[in-house]
Amino acid sequence: MGGAVTSLHTRRAGNRRVGVAVAAAGFLTTLLAAGPAAATPDPGELTPGHGNHQSTGAIEGGQPAPGAIPGQDEIVHSANVTHLANIPSTDPAVVNSDLAFQGRYAYAGNYNGFTIYDIANPKAPKKVSEVLCPGGQNDISVDGDLLFLSTDSSRSDDSCNSVSQPATEKSSWEGIKIFDIKDKKNPRYIKSVETACGSHTHTLVPGGKDIYLYVASYSPNEAFPDCKPPHDGISVVKVPKKSPTQAAVVAFPVLFPDGGNPGAPTNPGVSKTTGCHDITVLPSKKLAAGACMGDGILFDISRPEQPRVIDRVQDNVNFAFWHSATFNERANKVVFTDELGGGGGATCNEATGPNRGADGIYDITGRGDQRKLAFRSYFKIPRHQADTENCVAHNGSLVPVGGGRDIMVQAWYQGGVSVWEFTDSSRPREIAYFERGPLTTDRLGLGGSWSAYYYNGHIYSNDIAKGLDVLRLDDRRTDSAKWVRMDRLNVQTQPEYH
Repeated sequence: MGGAVTSLHTRRAGNRRVGVAVAAAGFLTTLLAAGPAAATPDPGELTPGHGNHQSTGAIEGGQPAPGAIPGQDEIVHSANVTHLANIPSTDPAVVNSDLAFQGRYAYAGNYNGFTIYDIANPKAPKKVSEVLCPGGQNDISVDGDLLFLSTDSSRSDDSCNSVSQPATEKSSWEGIKIFDIKDKKNPRYIKSVETACGSHTHTLVPGGKDIYLYVASYSPNEAFPDCKPPHDGISVVKVPKKSPTQAAVVAFPVLFPDGGNPGAPTNPGVSKTTGCHDITVLPSKKLAAGACMGDGILFDISRPEQPRVIDRVQDNVNFAFWHSATFNERANKVVFTDELGGGGGATCNEATGPNRGADGIYDITGRGDQRKLAFRSYFKIPRHQADTENCVAHNGSLVPVGGGRDIMVQAWYQGGVSVWEFTDSSRPREIAYFERGPLTTDRLGLGGSWSAYYYNGHIYSNDIAKGLDVLRLDDRRTDSAKWVRMDRLNVQTQPEYH
């Protein structure tokens, strides 16, 4: 397996400044055969599958028979997982997306805006408010009284009353929206910042008097007036804490001066790198890991406006689309995910196999600028899913167990929620899971867990069609994490847990 990976040690990335720009590429859903297929981004402006969305499951039981696929909407889970609560979506036809946390509140993005939940009692979460502000994916993060929302769909303007508009229109808008959330019942939209090719995701980089946002976007097109190729870097937005309405793009660091992975036909089935999909920062170590379509990168963020690439890797055999990254607690490993099929494909089946649409585990070797990403193994959920279930590696977070052990929880769309250990980088293994049976049994559906994160003793999952799930994990291997209490969690801004 190690032969699948190429290390590309790079020199310092240059910088260039970018003015505001707009547009993003359209979205595709690719149904996959066993061989390599063109990678696609997240599900996009699609409608969840036509299951019984408001039901939390006709049956909730334990583990199915080995190799068996649960019945439609049936909930199954390992013995060490308890399903505490489900808050159904107000509109199950709208895709639910990412999560952020602060104090007693969870903030859940969706393609129509975001919802604030009071999770003081995890067994009975309550909706506090729902904000209507359409614009996929509405990736979300919070800091103090500020909430940041990503818009990566071409809109008629920057308001929450905007409508879809072709990216070929010069007047179209995409980027970052900033809300004041001091009053949780009445969030207030205070500022927008247009960014090149929109904002598919963003990552909050904390600072002294300023907050920085690393804005990831991709797929430029010659037909898009403000999103033409090359698009080989990220937008950096600076937000003064005392004057957030002065937020602005301050840099566009180029991370791929050589253009990045060329994709097909040089590397069939692999995405051409035209930007990054997601970035995770580790402020305590001044490090970041970027999942950038055809490339995985490790970079230094000592100077937030001038991130500097340390190492870069490719996997042109088993990775189709580098999607996200997670450091372990000791910062000597990174887990990258491959979103084969863009979240719309059924890839957790025997035909696709265990090494594609999976996680790639990399050790960080060496020191300083000599650090390298060294591939160790792949991890994929060991339970085959139906060919009608979209399933692939997606968003997850560490379970902060400490003590030198590496455990994380992760969403797999209709593959459900998986808790797995990678203390031994070469021998990862699942230790717990929760999932529902297929939304649909006659055709490929779109649903399942978009994000599954551990926060203050519980697992929270934002299910595309079913809404917010709360799980409790009771296992001697993870019990130490229950003592870790945090006042906020933006998963792509990894904290020091211990």
